[in-house]
Amino acid sequence: MKKQKPKEDLKVLILEAAKKLFVQQGYESTSIRKIAKEIGFSPTSIYLHYKDKNDLIYNLHQVGFGLLRDRFMPLVVVEDPYERLKAAGKNYIEFALDNPEYYEVMFMMREPMDFLNHNCDEEHWLEGERVLDFLRNTVLECQSKGYFQGMQAEDVTLQAWAAVHGLVSLYLTQHLDHVIDVIGAKSTSKEMIYSSFQVLLKLMLDAK
Repeated sequence: MKKQKPKEDLKVLILEAAKKLFVQQGYESTSIRKIAKEIGFSPTSIYLHYKDKNDLIYNLHQVGFGLLRDRFMPLVVVEDPYERLKAAGKNYIEFALDNPEYYEVMFMMREPMDFLNHNCDEEHWLEGERVLDFLRNTVLECQSKGYFQGMQAEDVTLQAWAAVHGLVSLYLTQHLDHVIDVIGAKSTSKEMIYSSFQVLLKLMLDAK
């Protein structure tokens, strides 16, 4: 086994290995023993920091939302709420492309939400709530400026998120590559994400 690492370094090492295996092998096929083997430590070293793999995937979920929130927080200084909403969409796409494994754990795996629903109260999902509140509050500010009139802020927030999530999910699962082949588009899959995002922005602007 490897020599002892500082506590925080080891926790990061464990989470990174767990994230890799959860995405590559699936949640059910990943065990604490496999994670320990991946990092060259004993399973006991993992249990000193995390109760079980449910605890691991929940912590990954929280870390991922913290990273996403870090992408959004610099945008609070953008005074125009519509420009802020546009920038949030772009930053969301960039986060997903830069952190595909975190994105899969956060938005494409059921297990973190199962753990949250059965083991945690609302206060344990603060990072996720902060991200959603940022988007919803931005939509509310847009409405105060005349955008999205006659629409519920919650509906606009969900639709905006779902549209961008759909684009990056198609990209991460490689479905978008096949869609491009079928429709004969000349763009790369990454270019298609951003051009489709521009279409979404145009539709949202027309909703004013």
